Amino acid sequence: MSLKLPCRISADGILLEKHEMKNRLSSWANNIAPSPTLAVDAKAKKLKAEGKDVCGFGAGEPDFDTPAFIKEAAIKAIQDGKTKYIPSSGLAPLRDAIAQMYASKGVADVSQSSIIVSPGGKFSCYLAILAVVSPGDEVIIPAPYWVSYPEMVKLAGGVPVYAKATDEADFKLSVDQIKEAYTDKTKLIIFNSPSNPTGSVYSKAELESIMEFAVSKGIMVMSDEIYSSLTYDGVEAVSCASLSKEAAEHTIIVSGFSKAFSMTGWRLGTMCAPADVAKAAADIQSQTSSNATTFAQYGALEAMLNVEASQKAIADMLKSFDRRRLTLWEGLNSIKGISCRRAKGAFYLFPNISSFGLSSNDFCTKLLEQELVAVVPGSAFGSDENVRFSYAVSDKVIEKGLDRMKNFCERL
Repeated sequence: MSLKLPCRISADGILLEKHEMKNRLSSWANNIAPSPTLAVDAKAKKLKAEGKDVCGFGAGEPDFDTPAFIKEAAIKAIQDGKTKYIPSSGLAPLRDAIAQMYASKGVADVSQSSIIVSPGGKFSCYLAILAVVSPGDEVIIPAPYWVSYPEMVKLAGGVPVYAKATDEADFKLSVDQIKEAYTDKTKLIIFNSPSNPTGSVYSKAELESIMEFAVSKGIMVMSDEIYSSLTYDGVEAVSCASLSKEAAEHTIIVSGFSKAFSMTGWRLGTMCAPADVAKAAADIQSQTSSNATTFAQYGALEAMLNVEASQKAIADMLKSFDRRRLTLWEGLNSIKGISCRRAKGAFYLFPNISSFGLSSNDFCTKLLEQELVAVVPGSAFGSDENVRFSYAVSDKVIEKGLDRMKNFCERL
């Protein structure tokens, strides 16, 4: 028996099936953009699978394995049968450990009930936005921004409002720019320090002026601190929530285990939020993903409790990242036509390529086609004058990629 689907024919006999298929999708689905960073990484991997020698600088993923002591804890949890449902907000001892960590950093009134463990840092961001943004609310997003922020805001029915930070300002917004972007519809400001894609880190003084304004207007701040453990040149990543009790009451910290512990595939994000926001986010998670993977949380718990091993793992990774950062930074700045700020955190550089007269998309497309070097166009991050390099790659890839980049730029 075959099932015949209904179709419509126009007056001139044209089949309208394609039109009908398009209308099956929601307005959210029709308006969402795919992740350009994942797209670049997928294209690079496809070329590699075809036997091409690609230097891939696209992925925001540490090239180190998850530390053995974390993996062993998760394996033991599986062997011990810890594979069932747990409270959707996360494993209680893990939430306690995360709360204690934030309290030690000076965040006021933090407890287990302030903490949610989610299936990934990205989902923590989305939960935070869904918990506070209603249709029509405006969200101030500093550009350059992580590619997913605007799409998440739009999925919540909110309106992204962009404020451009320039190379000259080290890609950081001033409080005056925040004030200029503010309207009576502003509900949330998003910050990411250390930043993806720029590697910039806001100072305590810079954050204090911004949080003072946010508190005075009753605006919430989503502080994405996923890279807070990865800083260089003696710079410390300060949390917005640690500045004062009032600042903590207006801050949602989102983070996770992916970057500091090279646990990207484990999908473990975290949130630390005021009581009402944390409860709302917990309710949303309970109706969407339920709990993050149970046995993975036991691995994360070991990362939190075994402080000495965790600090050593992070320090070892940072040593390699710092060396690569400086090699890539110096190499890019040695190429005529390129200027690059010295990033102080994360594992990205965001060089300016505007002197070549190409859009960032055209620049990246030609670079991949001609030299097999994969980088992400800055237009994906709201800055068409730049491109993003990840130095979470081997020294050999950096050396080879710089040679190819130089050859490419000399031909432009």
